[in-house]
Amino acid sequence: MRHLVSGGAGFIGSHLIDRILEDVDAEVICVDNFQTGFKENLSSWLDNRRFELIRHDVAEPLRVDVDRIWHLACPASPREYQRNPIATSKTNVLGTMNMLGIAKRCRARLLLASTSEVYGDPLVHPQTEEYQGNVNCHGIRSCYDEGKRMAESLCFDYARTHGVEIRVARIFNTYGPRMSPNDGRVVTNLISQALADLPLTIYGDGSQTRSFCYVDDLVRGLILLMNSATQGPVNLGNPSELTVLELADIVRSQLNPHASIKHLPLPADDPHRRKPSIQRAKELLGWTPKIEFKDGLKSTIKSISKQMPASSLA
Repeated sequence: MRHLVSGGAGFIGSHLIDRILEDVDAEVICVDNFQTGFKENLSSWLDNRRFELIRHDVAEPLRVDVDRIWHLACPASPREYQRNPIATSKTNVLGTMNMLGIAKRCRARLLLASTSEVYGDPLVHPQTEEYQGNVNCHGIRSCYDEGKRMAESLCFDYARTHGVEIRVARIFNTYGPRMSPNDGRVVTNLISQALADLPLTIYGDGSQTRSFCYVDDLVRGLILLMNSATQGPVNLGNPSELTVLELADIVRSQLNPHASIKHLPLPADDPHRRKPSIQRAKELLGWTPKIEFKDGLKSTIKSISKQMPASSLA
């Protein structure tokens, strides 16, 4: 089985590649433009004959022959996808079309890494796959939110029109080793600030909620979905809900009990509540997350502390 993983040098993609290559008969082609991915994430495979790394932007055409396509390419943190919103839109639309074109030509099955952001700032809680969302189509987050909605649309149109086998995963907040300390996401922000003995920044009053899934649990869910008979979409996330203030208190308890809290204005269109309904994943995939947040946080802290310069650590 030959696998193409777009965005494979990223946080989730590199963990996925680790799992795929546990199968000694599997081969992986990793495609990444290194906008947010790092070659170091793939260091254990660079000299392996079953692994090939291609530096490429998926918004540009690519010709390869594969059996499975895992389309993960796209910056996932608001800081990164808003840095170049037009490129983000191109990745989501043109990149998805190019990956679907490969799937059509090769008769390969494609899994799209969609996102909980397709629900926008939800008016339904928890979010089920049937909920159609509350998204600002011209806001600062729309390049990602609407881009992923368009990517899902393309997948289902290719399935209906050309018979392409698709799987759509809606990924909720994920954390774990190999996250970049400066990616701007709440878990990495708080850990990096606590390690550097800086005030912990909270946007708004901190009452907004998130649900955090450890990367190993998520990757297991992606593999189950790819190998299942369901197209999706399927929510993959941990339904244990935390306020951002509760998250800050957990980080402080593990790293820096005396860290102060600094409140900043809430960004535009920031979701107020985020919690997946995972009933579909339970019923169709037999999947539930297993890693407790505090346990996963320890390995995440260890990974981030190794990446930060010694001079910045408290």
